[in-house]
Amino acid sequence: MARDSLNAAKARVLVTGADGFVGRHLVRHLGLQGYKVIAASRAAFAFDGPNITPVSLPDLSGSFDWQPLLSQCDAVVHLAGIAHKYADDSLYDRINHRATSVLARAISRTGDKHLVFVSSIAAQSGAHADHELTEEDFPTPHNAYGRSKFAAEQAIRASGISFTILRPVVIYGEGEKGNFAIIHRLSRLPIPLPFGALSAQRSVLSIQNFNSAIEIALKSPLAKRETFIVSDPKPVTVADLIARDRTRVGRSPGLIRVPENCIRAALKVTGQTGIWERIGRPLVAPPTKLLAIGWEPS
Repeated sequence: MARDSLNAAKARVLVTGADGFVGRHLVRHLGLQGYKVIAASRAAFAFDGPNITPVSLPDLSGSFDWQPLLSQCDAVVHLAGIAHKYADDSLYDRINHRATSVLARAISRTGDKHLVFVSSIAAQSGAHADHELTEEDFPTPHNAYGRSKFAAEQAIRASGISFTILRPVVIYGEGEKGNFAIIHRLSRLPIPLPFGALSAQRSVLSIQNFNSAIEIALKSPLAKRETFIVSDPKPVTVADLIARDRTRVGRSPGLIRVPENCIRAALKVTGQTGIWERIGRPLVAPPTKLLAIGWEPS
């Protein structure tokens, strides 16, 4: 049976996908908190700190024996996978689902290790939702990425191991990718921007709050065999984000209130309907369940 909780001063944690945006932040954070971190990644990446040991991770789309790495750790945080890439359904399935299933089965043979699986809100919903999402909603992933993450969740639950599944919303912080990187680049432009009328509330997640959610998933007995949405408690709008960025560097928000239907039409004409769904429509996913077990976001 898995331990009720991990003692950070003694626990050895294997972090897969350690060279990614999220992985780099998490490895450093756990090392500073006293965990002995095995930072596994395909690309070589140098980490500072005596508590961090980098190791090589092969291409997970092929066969791989996890046992040598599992023998060195008490828990696993599984970040490795593909996202923000153009890939066909079969590649998403092989790496995000089937490789995770292989890992879960390997853990089941060790008997006493806890797996924290970093899934995605995409496993539960499309790019927008007409109601506040909760973990009780029936998952309806809308793309290959989300389907592969949900399939991985199901494989983990079926494996019989100790696990915590986290479904983070879009994550922001130094080195961020995807929509946040685009918004922050726009914020730096020395021109007014036409997004002042965008009112859709969107849940977001700081990398610092993500890191603390991983810690509670490792430590708390209440997190065992549970699934949690992870987000900052307060949703924001695109206009909020731009105004916050510009205010931080001493500039005025510089937002023009162009009607939403004009922005939506312009994006449709240019073939960017997907962007509208991510900036102009709501996706509110509060972390109520995670807060209830004692998570304290900053």
